[in-house]
Amino acid sequence: MSNRPPLRLHIPQPAARPGDKVSFAHLKIPDAGTVRLPDTAESATAIRDLAYDLVRVLDDSGQAVGQWDPKLDPGILRRGLRAMLLTRLFDDHMFRAHRQGKTSFYMKSLGEEAIGVAQSMMLGRDDMAFPTYRQLGWLMARDYPLIDLCNQVFSNKHDPLKGRQLPILYSARAYGFYSISGNVGSRFGHAVGWAMASAYKGDDKIAVAHVGEGTTAEGNFHEALTFASVYRAPAILCVTNNQWAISSYQGIAGGDETTFAAKAIAYGIPGIRVDGNDFLAVYAATQWAAERARTNHGTTLIELFTYRAAGHSTSDDPSRYRPAEEAERWPLGDPIERLKQHLILIGEWSKERHTELVEELTGAVRAASKEAEAIGTLGKSKPDVSEMFECVFKEQDWRVKEERRELGV
Repeated sequence: MSNRPPLRLHIPQPAARPGDKVSFAHLKIPDAGTVRLPDTAESATAIRDLAYDLVRVLDDSGQAVGQWDPKLDPGILRRGLRAMLLTRLFDDHMFRAHRQGKTSFYMKSLGEEAIGVAQSMMLGRDDMAFPTYRQLGWLMARDYPLIDLCNQVFSNKHDPLKGRQLPILYSARAYGFYSISGNVGSRFGHAVGWAMASAYKGDDKIAVAHVGEGTTAEGNFHEALTFASVYRAPAILCVTNNQWAISSYQGIAGGDETTFAAKAIAYGIPGIRVDGNDFLAVYAATQWAAERARTNHGTTLIELFTYRAAGHSTSDDPSRYRPAEEAERWPLGDPIERLKQHLILIGEWSKERHTELVEELTGAVRAASKEAEAIGTLGKSKPDVSEMFECVFKEQDWRVKEERRELGV
């Protein structure tokens, strides 16, 4: 007989489930400003330590410290705060609209607003984002019309996407926002292909893409990284590690074994782990990766370490799989409050101005929603049926023409 113990299958488990005491003691969070800033031309091998550390700029008091501080003009910071706040207020309003039966579906960006906003503000107008459904802040930072967002959420007659997408699966080419796909695993492949085409043409545009940490366990992720590495695609590939892939915690995708940024090392590209709740850190890391891409040093993988404070969607009840108070105990705080604190600390903001901004943006969201509701909400208004034949084929063949004739449109 063998003296070996019987084999046991390891099933990863989160630190706490509903009813358990919340603790993030297992997380290793370095002090802000302690991570080095390498040259953008350094090899992936030489900077592999960045895949295991955590780039942070804002410390607990709201001070910007360390080499990664992008030293942004206060006006840029105020614009960032405005866009993040607008994203949150819009999310709250549309979440309530769903509960009132005005739309079929909604997903919030709560706790992740710094990611979409900071990257949108840093990257060029002609660069292309391949986002997930939590990068609404990208559009807010570029002043995409609120009325168009509302019409798309309500799927009404003036829906800019003509009823072709689920609510919140936005598409805005003029704003550098590639059509959102419910299959988020496709994001990296599309972005790498787009970036390769830009390089092949000798252009100067780069791509940025996002997936959640759960997607790193899928084949699409690894295929895209192979192409990104081999062809040195000018792309920034972002893994938003918000701790939960719907109800599966990040350990199911391998987050307990190593960092998600470390997955880049096997492909010979840099991996950087960044505090996703720190507007300045996200901006700085994106700036570094963008410069690397634009100077033909290839792709960078960024792990944005954050927390999904709300449910996965309006169809999800997070209280069934995690402690109710877990979000408020997240050690990296709230991205909006942290940037607000920083601006107040440097004398560029105040509680009074913040209150006024909340009132202003709340009014703007309500006005846009009211205008869209007058056009119609779910089931009460919808695009003309003839729209199903448009923008599908460059030239309609005889079958499409016959179908249109039969429908009388």
